[in-house]
Amino acid sequence: MAASVREKQAAALKRMLNFNTSPLKNTAAEPVWKVLIYDRFGQDIISPLLAVKELRDMGITLHLLLHSDRDPIPDVPAIYFVMPTEENIDRICQDLRNQLYESYYLNFISAISRSKLEDIASAALSANAVTQVTKVFDQYLNFITLEDDMFILCNQNKELISYHAINKPDIMDTEMEAIMDTIVDSLFCFFVTLGAVPIIRCPRGNAAEMVAVKLDKKLRENLRDARNSLFTGDNMGAGQFSFQRPLFVLADRNLDLATPLHHTWTYQALIHDVLDFHLNRVSMDESVGSEASPSGARPKKKNKKSYDLTAADKFWQKHKGSPFPEVAESVQEELDTYRAQEDEVKRLKSIMGLEGEDEGPISSISMSDNTAKLTSAVSSLPELLEKKRLIDLHTNVATAVLDHIKSRKLDVYFEYEEKLMSKSTLEKSLLDIISDPDAGTPEDKMRLFLIFYITALQPPSETDLDQYKKALLETGCDLSSLNYIKQWNLFSRVMNSGSQFVMEGVKHLVLKQHNLPVTRILDNLMEMKSNPETDDYRYFDPKMLRGSESSTPRNKNPFQEAIVFVVGGGNYIEYQNLVDYTKAKPGKRVLYGCSELFNAGQFIKQLSSLGQK
Repeated sequence: MAASVREKQAAALKRMLNFNTSPLKNTAAEPVWKVLIYDRFGQDIISPLLAVKELRDMGITLHLLLHSDRDPIPDVPAIYFVMPTEENIDRICQDLRNQLYESYYLNFISAISRSKLEDIASAALSANAVTQVTKVFDQYLNFITLEDDMFILCNQNKELISYHAINKPDIMDTEMEAIMDTIVDSLFCFFVTLGAVPIIRCPRGNAAEMVAVKLDKKLRENLRDARNSLFTGDNMGAGQFSFQRPLFVLADRNLDLATPLHHTWTYQALIHDVLDFHLNRVSMDESVGSEASPSGARPKKKNKKSYDLTAADKFWQKHKGSPFPEVAESVQEELDTYRAQEDEVKRLKSIMGLEGEDEGPISSISMSDNTAKLTSAVSSLPELLEKKRLIDLHTNVATAVLDHIKSRKLDVYFEYEEKLMSKSTLEKSLLDIISDPDAGTPEDKMRLFLIFYITALQPPSETDLDQYKKALLETGCDLSSLNYIKQWNLFSRVMNSGSQFVMEGVKHLVLKQHNLPVTRILDNLMEMKSNPETDDYRYFDPKMLRGSESSTPRNKNPFQEAIVFVVGGGNYIEYQNLVDYTKAKPGKRVLYGCSELFNAGQFIKQLSSLGQK
């Protein structure tokens, strides 16, 4: 199987950290010691891909933020990995003037403009440091890979390209242009790293279409410039995904506003919903003993603990998409296996007389037999300790998630919303759940109500709506998000006569198997199915010499590889739905990307601020 985008981005970073030459395998030589200087953007790209130990193995003795106070280390080379912004360039010029390092390898996350390059050159001249600036590289790495099959555009300044930014009513054309350019710049970097020129499909009349037009133009211009094309020769060697070009489907968040509000039931999506989880790191308060502090005493300060959920964690890789009850069972099974192994080591130690009282004479045969067993048990200790660390990690994380499920009755919400979204019969009235003081936070109730409102075939009557609003207000809900959804709903009904969510018939299936709107659209386009939902999607092929725009695909064969990208933000529920879809299609590969990753709480805040009167 061709390398994943995560592997390609990690390989590009390792190459950069090796002074832009491929790291040699199996060299016994010590790495060259160096410092890494990054900005927050660079830090966010590196941290999900390379652990501190890997950086150390590559000779990085220090990694520092560009805008921190840094002392001179005159005999060490410095590798910079930063965005080509005005303030970053100024700071690099200041470093040159202050002669902080022995030599400078300047790597820009995104392409640097000619004029900014000239600024660096003149600073190097005036600082008499021209010979120290060893290399300047455009890395085209301006995106963050979180999984083998998932990427986001940015974590810093994400409010600049958020759903709120794209959909605010008073947005000016110049602001919209700037947002689209930022998104396209990152997507261009993504395809350069992937080493593939996609076929682009998108709906008409929204932000996704604007991105498609600009991306097609940018790819086309780069392909035409034969001398500097990033998609030819050497660059492509490592790049080809496979012989067939990938399909790139651009979707707009407005196509489905219910899924990002949905309460979920799978492990990774739940962690993102109820805990503080971003860039593959979960941070939570450590439970500090349950003893009550004496009256009048200050409550104990809670410690923050953070855990990295990585590709190396086999338990995580296996269970991140599993329903939560399964995860809880598996954690228990792992714990039982671990305890059995631990007991075996203790038993061997006591037989060998290494622990406790002497067990009486041991025959030499059983002695040598046990020595072999003990040696093998001791050599498996590091593995055992690592296993213990991961079990503790998932016990703590799963327990924290379970606390939220129990205290907020999240299983009730999940089940009810699944029924709403699949138009199944409801046993309980919506008002009962909203009014139940023990079920959920005001935000949980608001999420449920918005899903009801969005997925209803007919919006509720004014009388009913007033009754719901009254109940929501009584539980402390902020209704501004509803104001926005009402306007949006009106508009989207006019646009596509409510076809978005018609998932009738789904109730006969197991709840988990229905394809969400984004997955359905991908399926139509990837399998070349005719469907009113996608038949008028635009088609772009940047490799065609003349404007390639048409809605009739020239390629009639189904695609083997596809990337779905949601303009306006995405979530782990959609990602998991695509992963499950792909599992049922042997030999196919699907990647999920989004302009930003938000959980329901963050999304509802954006909707509320759009709906504030």
